Amino acid sequence: MELHQVGRLADAEIMYQQVLSQDARHFNALYSLGMIKAQTGRYDAAFELMDAAVKSDPQSARAYLGLGNVHAATGSFEQALESYDRALGIERQFPEALYGRGNALMALERNTEAVASYEQALALAPDWPEALTNYGNALHELKRYDEALKSYDKAIALMPGVAMLHNNRGNLLRDMRRWEEAFASLNTALAIDPHYIDAMINRGNVLQDVERYEESLAAFDRALALKPDHLAGLNNRANVLRDLRRHEEAATTIARLLELAPDWKYAPGLLFQSLRHVCNWRDYGINLDCVVQGVRAGRNADIPFAFLAVSDSAADQLQCARTYALDRYPAAPVPLWTGERYRHDRIRVAYLSADLHDHATAYLMAGLFERHDRQRFEVVALSFGPDIKDGMRARLQASFESFIDVRDKTDYEVASMLRNREIDIAVDLKGFTADSRVGIFSHRPAPIQVNYLGYPGTMGADYMDYIVADRIVIPDRHQSCYTEKIVYLPDSYQVNDSARVIAGHTPTRSDVGLPEAGFVFCCLNNNYKITPEMFDIWMRLLGRVPGSVLWLLQSNPLSMQNLMREAEQRGIAPERLVFAPHAKVDEHLARHRVADLFLDTVPYNAHTTASDALWAGLPVLTVAGDAFAARVAASLLDAVGLPELITNSIGQYEELALRLAENSALLTDIRSRLAHNRATCPLFDTDRFRMHIESAYLTMWKRHQRGEPPAGFAVDPVQ
Repeated sequence: MELHQVGRLADAEIMYQQVLSQDARHFNALYSLGMIKAQTGRYDAAFELMDAAVKSDPQSARAYLGLGNVHAATGSFEQALESYDRALGIERQFPEALYGRGNALMALERNTEAVASYEQALALAPDWPEALTNYGNALHELKRYDEALKSYDKAIALMPGVAMLHNNRGNLLRDMRRWEEAFASLNTALAIDPHYIDAMINRGNVLQDVERYEESLAAFDRALALKPDHLAGLNNRANVLRDLRRHEEAATTIARLLELAPDWKYAPGLLFQSLRHVCNWRDYGINLDCVVQGVRAGRNADIPFAFLAVSDSAADQLQCARTYALDRYPAAPVPLWTGERYRHDRIRVAYLSADLHDHATAYLMAGLFERHDRQRFEVVALSFGPDIKDGMRARLQASFESFIDVRDKTDYEVASMLRNREIDIAVDLKGFTADSRVGIFSHRPAPIQVNYLGYPGTMGADYMDYIVADRIVIPDRHQSCYTEKIVYLPDSYQVNDSARVIAGHTPTRSDVGLPEAGFVFCCLNNNYKITPEMFDIWMRLLGRVPGSVLWLLQSNPLSMQNLMREAEQRGIAPERLVFAPHAKVDEHLARHRVADLFLDTVPYNAHTTASDALWAGLPVLTVAGDAFAARVAASLLDAVGLPELITNSIGQYEELALRLAENSALLTDIRSRLAHNRATCPLFDTDRFRMHIESAYLTMWKRHQRGEPPAGFAVDPVQ
């Protein structure tokens, strides 16, 4: 036994074998030799010895503990749990068995039960560092952050020199959004062990969280220099490269990750997305099919926002969202709102977003925020994005009764704030788009939770009650593709601000790099929305309309180079592609006036980009696809009185684009009607929209007050 305890395993093994040669049923020898076999990875022999130990003394709790430990070491956690329970059936006050049971339950993702087992173990052995550590891990998984921190701190007080404990503490503090303290813990871990790869990677994660991207990349590269095939390191390196808009490098890193781990979550979709951002269409069809088939099989093949530009199937998008929501944002086991009906003088509505500053969402919604009927609604904003001191931020802060910055609060803390304020209707303006905080809604802080505007599709989560739409973006035939109940507004679902300012000076074509003569086709969508099929059509149009050019958004140098190369391969001179740099919003709107026709994309339409063009007087030609994201431009065109610009197939789209380019009288008539309709049609009538969405909120609230579950309905148009 002493040899075993001091680590002289080979000598101990010889000793135990000698004992067993004299007494084959010697319990301590069977048990201890089984432990040595397990420690040295000889599991078949370990199982035989532990089985023999159980037969030698069927009433030994320690024998079942040993058997459970061997099962756990081989990943057989259900069998391990059964063995630990047998041990506890013999000896209820057995801390080692309670600890092993907690570990097995954690491995089985039964974290609530694991916590209970660890608590029982710690009641018997309160100063057990390993139990305190795993107890903290289980509490962390359950997002019981304050309790987890106390457990880690107690373990660290007992073993301050263990780097892993400081690493775990740093990860927890990161989730608590206590960035500086997270840095301190991770730095301590690295001071103890300068080659601790996981701590390097976790430190890189915190640097990424606080948008210190170059330092984050350096941290990941340092870790990968020590272990080039570290899977999480490769994944996180790719993510920060995407933040740095170095998409080609991100794609190379993800491709390496997929070589090592073909089933790594979301990697196929992220590879495809990174390539699309630079318009690198190599293996386009192969990558698309890989992602779509993965989603249909229920795998974590893509994130929902990226998938909008991959598949035009509402059913596929539902599957993607459901899989993602269950993986990343499952419903909290204990909801914060538990059925209460509040009795307020006014309906309390909270808008949650990261985009309450100079951002497309803010430009669409600012007028609505200002116009809400304060006699009937108390309207608050919870901002979890950057506190950018721009004109839009100031305008929004003035438009709400309460504007609360919750950047540094956890999802649970924000959800608790909503619950404590007795918010009736919580509106998520982000969905699954960048910088979203879906976890807030997973705690069910409000009786009515609404998916609106930011994410054009279902969130696939049962805790989202409604989605605000119209009958174009969600036709009746697609209702089964949404987990939310659908609220149909009379016009377009998209709000617009009728007070948006367009710069007084309209640039000349030469001012923006366009030829003075010739037809200007325009698409100022993000380049990742461009598909090879759409580009084929555009190049054929350039080939058939002499002197025409295609005006695109300048996204990144590689996308420009790749698009020009693709044009040349299709027989079009690269200089016929002109790229527009980013500009101030009012100037960006004004420059639309020098283009002739906006060519939309599918499966991901222009959304705010389309309403920008229409507000500036530029006609938009679209093809209505199948899913929400592919039908937004059709919704906008219908609401601005130009349904003839909605086509139903790629062939019709190409044919009409050519006809408009060749028939100046037809296009002039459309532009004239657009100029007139801009002031008279529903699309840009902010107050009309305000009355419609307030009617929707009122109907939701009345159903809830009557004790009725959410149900879809249509809002009657104001007369």
